[in-house]
Amino acid sequence: MSGTVVAVSRNSTYSFTKPNRESITLLAGFGVEGDVHAGTTVKHRFRMKKDPSQPNLRQVHLMHAELFDEVREAGFEVAAGQLGENVTTRGIDLLGLPRGTRLVLGEEAVVEVTGLRNPCAQIDGFRRGLLKQVVGKDADGRPGFRSGIMGVVVGGGVVRPGDPVRVLLPEGPHRPLEIV
Repeated sequence: MSGTVVAVSRNSTYSFTKPNRESITLLAGFGVEGDVHAGTTVKHRFRMKKDPSQPNLRQVHLMHAELFDEVREAGFEVAAGQLGENVTTRGIDLLGLPRGTRLVLGEEAVVEVTGLRNPCAQIDGFRRGLLKQVVGKDADGRPGFRSGIMGVVVGGGVVRPGDPVRVLLPEGPHRPLEIV
């Protein structure tokens, strides 16, 4: 299974969107160099209020560009970086990956998938009604979160648009993604 990096984004300040860049540098155990969410401990403001010492399982946010295609059909224009992701991909079912999957981005960067991103009300602040598009229901009636996945950097390197993405599945049994 493989895909492509469509865009890379980072922001040094807390903001819902992240500007696209020509490249980003992933630092092992830390995250995206120069990004507000980089660090060994949690950087998400809500989670920091609960326990600022918890490990940062959200160093890198990855989003599938196919989601933008889907929400466009519902009347919402969303571009790479606008939902706060660091890496936008195409060609990989990110939401279907099991925990522990490793994504090789470009030549050497490696991100280990930790879980799902839980979408927040800020999404409706960006585009009213968009939250309903990224939170659906699964076949059992449980909430289905479609706003990307989170990971930690296990191998550093530079990532650029156009870079290949290789998927390395963990040994089974596979565990489904949960919110981190």
